[in-house]
Amino acid sequence: MELNAVINQRIDIAEGAMVIRVVPDETEVPDFRPGQFALLGLPPAAPKCVEATEEKERPDPERMILRSYSISSPSITKDYVEFYVTLVPFGSLTPRLFALGTGDRLWMSPRPSGFFTLKNVPEQANIAMFATSTGIAPFMSMLRTEKLHRSQRRFALIHGARHSWELPFRSELQALQNQCENFVYIPLVSRPDDEPVRWKGATGHIQELWQDKTLERIWGENLTPTNTHLFLCGNPKMVDEMLALAQSEGYRQSTNRVPGEVHIERYW
Repeated sequence: MELNAVINQRIDIAEGAMVIRVVPDETEVPDFRPGQFALLGLPPAAPKCVEATEEKERPDPERMILRSYSISSPSITKDYVEFYVTLVPFGSLTPRLFALGTGDRLWMSPRPSGFFTLKNVPEQANIAMFATSTGIAPFMSMLRTEKLHRSQRRFALIHGARHSWELPFRSELQALQNQCENFVYIPLVSRPDDEPVRWKGATGHIQELWQDKTLERIWGENLTPTNTHLFLCGNPKMVDEMLALAQSEGYRQSTNRVPGEVHIERYW
């Protein structure tokens, strides 16, 4: 398996967090639906960044290290495929990815895949997105692709992190909220006491925000399985607890075979 793509831009957005834009060698940027993912890979012999620690699992020296990453770029962009990556010092792939820079090579799967998309959501349904950490990536692709100002439905993105510096794309999302009356962006942090400047936004966890009916107050209507679909992406604990809360209110989990109003993507 030969390296088949190149990084044409790396943007370090915080310590241990970066955006990379990847271009395949000989083919056009593949078609994909917003919300889908691609595989990225490097050989075990690839160097690691200085922050790397001992790997939890030693990779097979003969096999490419592969991991799936949700695409954050819009599907209409054909110049590159964008990924939001955070460093896991003891991991196998991210310490090697963080050693790369502009012009360095890696492997990218030629065909993105995944079912975490808006494909089967009714056009009149509101879309409430809940993410932690890099779970924001597929939602960025959705929001960047959808023509929100022309849509008749409402969109909301609730992104939770421990600290404000772990909330990427804030300026872009706040600008989108200012431009589109049907879009709400709620960033929240769980450790506000760590902030160097007093955090004035929401605090706590996504599950608490849902139970507190914050989004319902902002939208001025009750959220039900009839009028709203929920998208959950990121920390499995958040996903599982939000799924349980939603199911207690009559929402159904959506699967490949059975349609429902809760769509989930668990990371790690």
